[in-house]
Amino acid sequence: MVFINICIIWLFSSPLDYAKPTLSEFGFFKEPLKLQKPTNGVFPYSVASQLFSNYAEKRRFIKIPDGKKLTTNMDGSFTYPTGSVLIKTFYYPDKFNEPEIGQQIIETRLLIKTQNDWVALPYVWNETQTDAVLEIAGDRLPVHWIDKNDNLIEIEYSVPNMNQCKGCHVHYNEFKPLGPKLKNLNFSYNYINGSANQIEKWVELGLLEANPLFSELPQSINYEDPHSGPVDARARAWLDVNCANCHQLGGPAETSGLFLEFEQLNPKALGIMKPPIAAGRGTGNHKYTIVPGNPEKSIMVYRINSTDPGIMMPELGRKLIHEEGLALIRQWIKEMNP
Repeated sequence: MVFINICIIWLFSSPLDYAKPTLSEFGFFKEPLKLQKPTNGVFPYSVASQLFSNYAEKRRFIKIPDGKKLTTNMDGSFTYPTGSVLIKTFYYPDKFNEPEIGQQIIETRLLIKTQNDWVALPYVWNETQTDAVLEIAGDRLPVHWIDKNDNLIEIEYSVPNMNQCKGCHVHYNEFKPLGPKLKNLNFSYNYINGSANQIEKWVELGLLEANPLFSELPQSINYEDPHSGPVDARARAWLDVNCANCHQLGGPAETSGLFLEFEQLNPKALGIMKPPIAAGRGTGNHKYTIVPGNPEKSIMVYRINSTDPGIMMPELGRKLIHEEGLALIRQWIKEMNP
């Protein structure tokens, strides 16, 4: 019996075995760390449609073990070799209209691929912006900035703990990264040595195994850009990145019957004239998720337009209403034929 217990302890390592007390100890960035200049083997990237996180700006980086490559799956996601790291830093410009004046870096989240799973590690930056410290229990920080309308915004920013990350990242009971997908990377990024398509660049850098189907890849729409596509496509892109991680088959909200991925074609699954599975405060006494031509009678608008924890959707990761996203969803529903 003693032998069996020892084997169990040896086989199942703790997530903290992959952690370091400070971000600097990983060696991802050159000094000073606040400039976020990656070291060799760490590569910046971006995504076409951004998840709303209380208006926080983000910097993203990826590190793949030497001699290893990502491979692609049928659903457009990646299979990551053990030791891969996804790095995402959240920060606020002091003034959104003058981002060069200064900024406050809040946190850097790491996703580290182990042999069997992913480990999520939140690092909170110190006041002097010289380093970030591991906070496995998360944190709450006062944050303020001047928005694009010259208004002072103040919130209590919540850094998720290690376990909260699983609330959105689970798909069919398996932890998966959300942002890096083929369709969401298929656009040009401004690298130091010039602009290039990210998929082609990752193949060139040896990060990604080439695939002949890359020439036929779909491309996500930047919902923030009015010129990127029609309202329908932009609204669907907003729902895809902000809601579909839960609202899809195999997602945490599968039982709702509401499926909001960009590729969804079934009007009822999208919520059009669909009654909710479970009634309650979240309905606002409305009957249907989407009422074509009438956003104010649509549960979807009611929930996006709330910060009440018992009503709002998405239900995690925000303290503010995404006003631009809300306006886009309203316009989308208003333009639907009744």
